[in-house]
This record gives sequence, structure tokens and C-alpha cells, in this order.
Amino acid sequence: MEKLPAWSYSSMKTFDQCPRKYYHLKVVKDVKEDISNTLYGTELHKACEEYVRDDKPLSSQFAYVKSALDNLKTRPGKILCEYKMGLTEDLQPCEFFASDVWWRGVIDLLIIDEETGTARVVDYKTGKSTKYADTGQLELMALAVFKHFPKVVKVKAGLLFVVAKAFPKANYSIDDQPKLWEKWLGEWKKMEVAYKRDVWNAKPSGLCKKHCPVLSCAYNRRA
Repeated sequence: MEKLPAWSYSSMKTFDQCPRKYYHLKVVKDVKEDISNTLYGTELHKACEEYVRDDKPLSSQFAYVKSALDNLKTRPGKILCEYKMGLTEDLQPCEFFASDVWWRGVIDLLIIDEETGTARVVDYKTGKSTKYADTGQLELMALAVFKHFPKVVKVKAGLLFVVAKAFPKANYSIDDQPKLWEKWLGEWKKMEVAYKRDVWNAKPSGLCKKHCPVLSCAYNRRA
């Protein structure tokens, strides 16, 4: 393979969970995940986007998130919804669908305040608990923001759990870039090796039996 496909936080998370699963979902694409349990989240994201960006009233189904969104809307700066970003392999900013895009990410809510050099990154979550909250996604978004908005030197990020009514936060400084890129480039190298060697080992876990769509795998006993 001359050029590896662009990666994202979600694709990297799938690879880390199980390279074999990643191979079937992202490389040969001979299986698909059941997205029925994500439809609510998709609808909520759309409702939040239209409320924040267009002032479109929230339906009664999502009225419970209004106060949280109103609070975010009062923050100073330029508000951007579902903001798409790309990075090249040499970590330069590019368009989401650029021919040389290496990484892709979408920020649910991004607020840029260039006067203070501060950005706010918010990702909406519909989980009922923050027990397994993962801020890795926020790290990548912060890294991309620093590249796309050179005047930003600080990112205030958070996972807005709208159902659990919690907001795990993480702050990043522009000086954090080297150590964070060391981490994520290390993760990327593992994926790169798998592509080059065409080796996709299964990584069994408690998710295999009930949740994995790769029925051909020896660890999936639903077949």
C-alpha cells in the first residue's frame, strides 16, 4: 500500500481495541458495525449544532441540554460547530478532504478567542456514566487546534455528558505539544507497522462475544 488511509481518534481506538477488528472494518471492509445504538447520539449532535449555530429551537426530546448549551454560547470568541480539521503527515494544517490529509478530526463545538489566545473544545457524549471517559480525543483535538489557529496558546477542553450531567475537563498548553505528539505518533507507528506487514492480530477481550461484528474471528462465539 503506497499511501495509508487517514486516521482519526475513533479509528485509532478501534485498532488499539483489536487490530483484527480494525482490519475487517477499515481495511477489507467486509463487516459493518451495528449503529442502531448510536442513532440517538447522532440526532442529539445535530440538534445541538442547529441550536448553537442557527438558534433553531430544541425539540422536547433534547430540551434538557438547553441550559448547558446556553452557558457555552455565552463564552467569548468565535463559535464553530462540527468543525472539520485535517493534518498532513508532517503535522501541517490542511483541509479535511485534502489529497495529502494524514489525520482527520471533527470538533462538536469549538470557540476561538484570539484576543486571549484561548480555545474551548467541547465534545458531546450521551453515555449514562463518566466511568470510562477518555480524554484522548481531547488531546488530538487540542493538537489540531494549535496547528490550525496559530494565535491559540491554550485549549480548555471537556467532554459534555448530557445525560449523566457531568463535564470532565482537561486543559492543554501549546508547550504540551511535544509530549502529546510523542504519544500519538507512537500509536500511529503501531498501525503503520500492521499495514506494512499486513499482520492484524486479534486482541480478545470481554467485548468479543456480545459486541464484535467480526463473526469469523475465533474469539467471537456468536457464529
